[in-house]
Amino acid sequence: MFTYKELLTATNGFSDDNKLGKGGFGSVYWGKTSDGLQLKSMTSKAEMEFAVEVEVLGRVRHKNLLGLRGYCVGTDQRLIVYNYMPNLSLLSHLHDQVAVIPYIKMFISFRYLHHEVTPHIIHRDIKASNFILNSDYEPLVADFGFAKLIPEGVSHMSTRVKGTLGYLAPEYAMWGKVSDSCDVYSFGILLLELLTGRKPIEKLPGGMKRTITEWAEPFIVKGRFKDLVDPRLGGNFDENQLNRAIGVACLCVQSKPEKRPVMKEVVYMLKANGSEGKVVKTRMNSIKYKEELMALDQTSDDDGGGPDKSYGMEMHR
Repeated sequence: MFTYKELLTATNGFSDDNKLGKGGFGSVYWGKTSDGLQLKSMTSKAEMEFAVEVEVLGRVRHKNLLGLRGYCVGTDQRLIVYNYMPNLSLLSHLHDQVAVIPYIKMFISFRYLHHEVTPHIIHRDIKASNFILNSDYEPLVADFGFAKLIPEGVSHMSTRVKGTLGYLAPEYAMWGKVSDSCDVYSFGILLLELLTGRKPIEKLPGGMKRTITEWAEPFIVKGRFKDLVDPRLGGNFDENQLNRAIGVACLCVQSKPEKRPVMKEVVYMLKANGSEGKVVKTRMNSIKYKEELMALDQTSDDDGGGPDKSYGMEMHR
């Protein structure tokens, strides 16, 4: 644990010069301790989310999770402390030309949360801004304030809807029915966002809105996968890996949760090579696009190492 005085000193009194931004739970500050340790400190206004974050991060250990460095609890203060990551979030790099994002590592971290931890953990707020990039641009999962711990043998729970509109699975957005398949759906949206460079929701003239799946569907139905790719990539991608990644994304965003793959299947399909890659094609052929590749008319809150082929199609931006 940290004392409030230690964090006050490390962040120069939580000065504006040290402020990195503001999130849903409070402000985020950069700090440096007397022994040279660089920290990111997040103030929390929501007691429940603070408690969930500390509980979840106290249970899990994985190299692709942003680990808890410590926390501070006072009469009027609740602060969470992490190691500082200078490359900020995935959202900050969606459209630049430098970052290499081995995105399969995001799925591997959720294979761990969904299948290797008891009780298993549903994040409920998967989006680009909740993946923090380390010095090698590897994405680390962050922000577990909305997470749900699901006991062994329980397939789903009903709960109040939280998360970011635009990424929410239909059954969760409409009925509050949460399961690990909700995370799979959100990942499918995020994967499409990474591949296409488009937002989960686009605002059109006349006040209309269009989801990323509504935009992508005509290209996917006609097999025009290359037309989906973010032009900022400049053609710097492997076509076979592209086809596999888009295929997996399509499977993840099916409207019926029972038809989506589980996270360990997603990892397998993204890493599959040769004849194993036929698994994706076979499952894609089973999709009835007009009925199943659908997203709700949701409003998004996000307006605004060397390459390794085993990591799927890396995004050279």
